[in-house]
Amino acid sequence: MRRGIAVAAAASCAVLLTATGCGPSADSDSPATGARESSSPAAMVNKAAAPLHPVPHGKGSRVAEDFNGDGHRDLVLNDLVKGPEDRLGDDAGIGIVYGAKPPQALDPSVRQLLTPTRNAARTEGVLPAAFDAEAACDLDQDGYADLVVTTDPPFNGTGMPPVPLQILFGSTNGLTGKAVKLRIPDRARFGNEWPDHPVCGDFDGDGSNDLAVTASGGRLSFLRGPLTRAGAPRAAAGAIPGVGPVLVAPDLSPDANGDGYDDLVSATRPHEPGTAARAKLLLGGPAGPGRPGGTYTFKAVKPRPGDLPAGEEAPITGVLRHADYDGDKKPDTVVRTHRGETTDVITLRSSAAQRTITFSTAAFSAPRH
Repeated sequence: MRRGIAVAAAASCAVLLTATGCGPSADSDSPATGARESSSPAAMVNKAAAPLHPVPHGKGSRVAEDFNGDGHRDLVLNDLVKGPEDRLGDDAGIGIVYGAKPPQALDPSVRQLLTPTRNAARTEGVLPAAFDAEAACDLDQDGYADLVVTTDPPFNGTGMPPVPLQILFGSTNGLTGKAVKLRIPDRARFGNEWPDHPVCGDFDGDGSNDLAVTASGGRLSFLRGPLTRAGAPRAAAGAIPGVGPVLVAPDLSPDANGDGYDDLVSATRPHEPGTAARAKLLLGGPAGPGRPGGTYTFKAVKPRPGDLPAGEEAPITGVLRHADYDGDKKPDTVVRTHRGETTDVITLRSSAAQRTITFSTAAFSAPRH
């Protein structure tokens, strides 16, 4: 069940910038200047001990993936590096880096680590070991984006499995507190496969975000929003047929054909961000998603690798996110370059400011002072 929205990040302001030095803090309006900082993971981890800044208090916004409602898109990352002693352990958690005023786009000194112990709901008294981000949008229509995560609840293998999806609700303080389990009414479920691949969107055009989740036998569960704080949809009918085993959001705009209804993409396998692929478009409408919309094409985004020191293994670079982080209505590219599970660098290239921000996700586990 590990895929995630591959969207987020981490580090401290002093961990940070290559092109223009360290950017403004969470409570500063004036940009800082400075010499070019080393982008090596070792340098970034050493500097990750700089003080964290509190999450700025927003008043709500309509910006996508804005968990604290301050009008700036935030970034989520599933694949946080581990220490050498933790390679065989559980996932390190989910990292959140909060957005900042342009030209900085992100402020890695404002970050949160979400873990099952602190943030997951129990099932039959058991905390999940898996805790991976899957989708983000404002599900309860309060102006703060919410995060859908997938878990691994206990299951004896007989009959219909429990719903593994949980929701962390955003607030003026960002993502805090315990998640709640997503409630999928029995009438909206089908078969005995795990509900999976959640996708957010206003599929019925009523102004509130809905949630689509895979069911068995080429069907999907359509959960009409807004959802309650208990994780229940406003309404849900029977599972909709004619779907592949994977649901994906369209690139860049959720309304792929511009008709006022958000759409879905049905695929045979999970789509790697930034790679070219062809799949089937499922159009939204008053009754929700599911109408055939022809072939949908994901366009390739060429990632520029971040800098890692030389090592025995060749580094791997992949696109995490291609979306607008600096507010210029043009997509920016976030990539991760890593060597194994213990060394990485995240790079955000801002198209508006021609600025590059780099940091290592090791900052999430660095000592805090």
